[in-house]
Amino acid sequence: MTSSTRRIPVWLAIVAASLPMFMATLDNLVVTSALPVISKDLGATIEELQWVVNAYTLSFAAFMLMAVALGDRFGRRTVFLAGITVFTLASAASALATEPWMLILARAVQGVGAAALMPLSLTLLVGSVSEKLRPAAIGIWGGISGLGVATGPLIGGAVVQGWNWQAIFWLNVPLGVIAVPLVLAALPNSFGAKVRADVVGLVLASLGVLGVVFGIVRGNPAGWDSFEVLGSLIGGTALLVAFLFWEQRSPAPLLPLRLFRDRSFTVTNLVGVTFSFGIFGAVFILIQFLQVVQGHTPLGAGVMTMPWTLAPMVVAPLTGLLSPRTGTRLPILLGLVLLTVSMAWIALTLSATLPYSQMWEPFLLAGVGMGLVFAPSSTAVLVNMKPADHAKASGTNSTLREIGVALGVAVLTAVFTGAGGTLTPTGYVDAAIPAVWVAAGVLALAAVISLALPSGIRRARRSGLDSDAVTAELEESAAAEGSAEAGALVDDATRAR
Repeated sequence: MTSSTRRIPVWLAIVAASLPMFMATLDNLVVTSALPVISKDLGATIEELQWVVNAYTLSFAAFMLMAVALGDRFGRRTVFLAGITVFTLASAASALATEPWMLILARAVQGVGAAALMPLSLTLLVGSVSEKLRPAAIGIWGGISGLGVATGPLIGGAVVQGWNWQAIFWLNVPLGVIAVPLVLAALPNSFGAKVRADVVGLVLASLGVLGVVFGIVRGNPAGWDSFEVLGSLIGGTALLVAFLFWEQRSPAPLLPLRLFRDRSFTVTNLVGVTFSFGIFGAVFILIQFLQVVQGHTPLGAGVMTMPWTLAPMVVAPLTGLLSPRTGTRLPILLGLVLLTVSMAWIALTLSATLPYSQMWEPFLLAGVGMGLVFAPSSTAVLVNMKPADHAKASGTNSTLREIGVALGVAVLTAVFTGAGGTLTPTGYVDAAIPAVWVAAGVLALAAVISLALPSGIRRARRSGLDSDAVTAELEESAAAEGSAEAGALVDDATRAR
């Protein structure tokens, strides 16, 4: 049933769909500003702090595609409401945590709830507004999503400084309570194709990635040659290999391996993993440097990173407009080179007394580089895909990027602790420098990988995969299939406008 039949105000549908999605995107980074405070309050080690981030990231990535399949079978609004409920309750549990393991567990459950919010919000919005108003509604939806990611460290810093770290989670509770009646009033339920969910694939992939990340995290504390670490790394790798074999035989695979026959798709996903690895691993290290070493308040640290976090919201739309003329390879390569330079710049100059006047320039350079990578990556993933594969292709890219975030945080923290790093003003900088150098090296690798991308100029023009075309095709995909993957792509496409 469409919004025109039910006479649902467009603004109400946008608010109902966007509010839960904003909570999910905001919580991806909002906790970063609170990490030093959480460490002091709960006595958390740096190993436990990275699990506070990775527990959310990994469960979000693991359950996103499964949430869509459940929505198709049991009703998208039904699963969306379940996601809001889980996310809200897990937020309250996070705020009530008195031990690091309690917070980590609550964050993992939070990620499961978020996995239903981000993808299904777009599908429900598309089904609630008229075709005429749909592009504008999707544009607003994408802008709100981007705003949640960009302002995460700033909002987190302001809330922690004004109240306490628990408040960043308590804020989700009234928002969740408000969201439930809004969704019931404004978003009609809908169903999709009842394809059998690939539960085996989900279990193999989730446990495999978890095993690898756990092994990396425990490498320094337990010893890289210990049974605990080797068993986790080998077991996780074996599960991932089993996942690939299973996906080749599954009638409804979570990850269709045939998509990787396309060079643009494969290379873009390799770039996505290494890009997320390098940049978000560096964010984890540097956001704490500003507070632990230089003594800035959480709000001050959030404000200082604004050139980095807000620049993509300006650069990405402009890049999206130019990509049909430049192709996808050039802006992605240029963005990765700028990111490599910015991380090398930081690694060369990092010191306990480094003034902000020498920090904002590499921060801005990093933000510009991220903006150059975002929009053309969405196009490069889809440029050779059939319309029927757009949803799955984009979802695969989103999932792999989230896995890259988790691996980046784990590996760079392992480098930091391996170099003797501690969460103290005197024990941080010397260990942070090699970690940032590793980030620069991984981003340089991503730049080299991007050279394998097709130039894409003629093909992009011929296929018409500019931001408007991508958005239009994904409106149809979201309305027909209700997939998480369509949601992730429209987010990037709308930024590219």
